[in-house]
Amino acid sequence: MNEVEELYKLGVQSVNLGSPRQALGYFNKVLEKDPNHVNALVKKGNVFGKLGKYHQAISCYDTALSLEPENLLALINKGLSLHYLQDYDGAIQCYDKVLQIKPDNTTALYNKSSSLILQNKIDEGLEILAKVIKLDYSYKAKAKYDIDFQKIRLDDRFKRLIL
Repeated sequence: MNEVEELYKLGVQSVNLGSPRQALGYFNKVLEKDPNHVNALVKKGNVFGKLGKYHQAISCYDTALSLEPENLLALINKGLSLHYLQDYDGAIQCYDKVLQIKPDNTTALYNKSSSLILQNKIDEGLEILAKVIKLDYSYKAKAKYDIDFQKIRLDDRFKRLIL
């Protein structure tokens, strides 16, 4: 294994061990040696996201996407970062790009549903949520406790989906 991959592996291990700042150091070293290391860019974005630094995370994802425009993980995570910044339109654009590549991507569908609900596009959001639950039953429980669906908890259509 070469030095860059060894540093990358150490960064991933640091993330897994709950040491995001240490992981950032490793990913920065990887990117000093190989600025086009897409996986390190995506992982660095993930770390920034965990730290609540969504603008910095988006910057990492944008760089990764400039190198690999169809990187699903970068698109989904950029969408999540935009979602947390309450840029729901931007988030949905990311999820839609994922869905153009992989139409039944449950993560993108679920996140799109969540962003739509928060935009008060309840009918469209519930329609997509129903599709997600049909594709993967575990999303029923996830939606039941997701704070993004708080405002529709009493909606009978939502209740039917999650019960």
